[in-house]
Amino acid sequence: MHNNDDTGQDKKSGLQSAERRNFIGRTALLGAGAVAAPMTATMFATMAKANAAEAANSPVVHPGELDEYYGFWSGGHSGEVRIMGVPSMRELMRIPVFNTDSATGWGLTNESKRIKGDSAHLLTGDSHHPHMSMTDGRYNGKYVFINDKANSRVARIRCDVMKTDKMITVPNVQAIHGLRVQKVPYTKYVICNGEFEIPMNNDGKGSLEDVSSYRSLFNVIDAETMEVAFQVMVDGNLDNTDADYDGKYFASTCYNSEMGMTLSDMIASERDHVVVFSLERCEAALKAGKFKTYNGNKVPVLDGRKGSELTRYIPVPKSPHGLNTSPNGEYFVANGKLSPTVSVISIKKLDALFNDKIQPRDAIVAEPELGLGPLHTAFDDKGNAYTTLFLDSQIAKWSVKDAIRAYKGEKVNYLRQKLDVHYQPGHNHTSQGETRDADGKWLVSLCKFSKDRFLPVGPLRPENDQLIDISGDEMKLVHDGPTFAEPHDCIMVHRSKLKPQKLWTRDDPIFAETVAMAEQDGVNLMADNKVIRKGNKVTVYMTSIAPTYGLSEFKVKLGDEVTVVVTNLDQVEDVTHGFCMTNHGVQMEIGPQATSSITFIADKPGVQWYYCNWFCHALHMEMRGRMLVEA
Repeated sequence: MHNNDDTGQDKKSGLQSAERRNFIGRTALLGAGAVAAPMTATMFATMAKANAAEAANSPVVHPGELDEYYGFWSGGHSGEVRIMGVPSMRELMRIPVFNTDSATGWGLTNESKRIKGDSAHLLTGDSHHPHMSMTDGRYNGKYVFINDKANSRVARIRCDVMKTDKMITVPNVQAIHGLRVQKVPYTKYVICNGEFEIPMNNDGKGSLEDVSSYRSLFNVIDAETMEVAFQVMVDGNLDNTDADYDGKYFASTCYNSEMGMTLSDMIASERDHVVVFSLERCEAALKAGKFKTYNGNKVPVLDGRKGSELTRYIPVPKSPHGLNTSPNGEYFVANGKLSPTVSVISIKKLDALFNDKIQPRDAIVAEPELGLGPLHTAFDDKGNAYTTLFLDSQIAKWSVKDAIRAYKGEKVNYLRQKLDVHYQPGHNHTSQGETRDADGKWLVSLCKFSKDRFLPVGPLRPENDQLIDISGDEMKLVHDGPTFAEPHDCIMVHRSKLKPQKLWTRDDPIFAETVAMAEQDGVNLMADNKVIRKGNKVTVYMTSIAPTYGLSEFKVKLGDEVTVVVTNLDQVEDVTHGFCMTNHGVQMEIGPQATSSITFIADKPGVQWYYCNWFCHALHMEMRGRMLVEA
């Protein structure tokens, strides 16, 4: 394992056993060597040092050992978020977010529908950019936020239970794309972009020909309430975004400054721009009431178009895509996409830019030429940057400091290495590289194509996540990982930052409304098993403890609306139960000490079996019961 310490987590018995096995193995090896020749202290130290170096640079995580990092991967058009172990690249868990998931009942249970709110009827999503909340520019292990480009939503995942707990449909926009969090002093705001331009009053009275009223909006969401704090109208569209390490500025790329509606129009200009937003000025304008509202909602929209005091527009070449902040807090890097260059913007110069002491292009301190199709840049702790080159299928490693020197006219080579990846990389991320804690150990390249890397599986091929060791002077590709559609983006968080719960707590807000409903019905969820009828609405309360349900049978009438509420009484951390009503499309997960509920129509007469569909006991197959639907 790469630096397999026990920071933030107690060592498990498996870790201790693995270490003991390693100790015994090394002792045996030394003993065998001693037969051939005595080993001096110097030889012993040299061997130990070599073994340590090899282990530190290995992606292998042996049975009984833990990964050093949690990876949060977006699921792209699967609509989910995946938890990976890094460096093993083992998939640990899938968190359903914008999708419907039959294993957990997400999108089917009453609890998940409440969380999805006004979008509970939507069955699909396109999740792109997962990012964790921060304190003082460091991950704090509280939340992961994720956007849904397909349905203009933002969701929040609680990292103590690894479940989605809030979701918002962002008004006035279409296609929420780039998403980041405020880094300093803490994540008060989540920032995200409305990528597609639409009429500001999109009431059907607009035109396909006249696009003069079309706008894109920068969206600022309160991280705790998950409500829109304010929006900022801009010229052009918005793509990716990021925040500084001073709590002062946000920045976003624009690839359609032309406001074109066709491909040829959108790529006509040789330069587009980066929009920089002053948080202080935006909050002051909001407080002063300098905003408008649109589409019949109360969300305040500030005017940040060119000439506004709230924003500055920095011209950059051409159709820029990714926007990334260096861990030292000094630079925004805008990646050219249709230009072989990336533009390095000095954050220290933004005060002067907003006070009109310099021109917008004066904030550019480097524009290195890297290759074809630069999309995203990640960073290590040694001053190096790593940029994906989509068309070249490469990662370019370059020195930020030397790129700045070259921009000043010095003859210096800023390129350190180019590494082939397979194929067409989009996002890439370094271990903790979006924070002050960038450690320069690992880089992940998320490749969009994988032909010839894996066994062929038909016309639909997997994509390819590649793990790259960046701890030395040269990048080294150490792992290929096939993956289903589509890990668009990822982050890597050191395991010391996270403290997931092992059991649910009974006062958890995710199922608080269900608990309150039971209290109104006079039901003790931890003890009672009963059926309550109110007209044609029937609520069935039952407990579960492996391998039985508290109710082995109940009766309803044909056409009844039936709500089944199950409380898992088990206190063993991996004994999850399920509830599946056959032939009704009813499935859900109930974790230990959790309560879950699901509502359906009893539309089939006769005996209907229900059973536990999460393996929980040696007598798991016998954990079942009957519902009689009386005609």
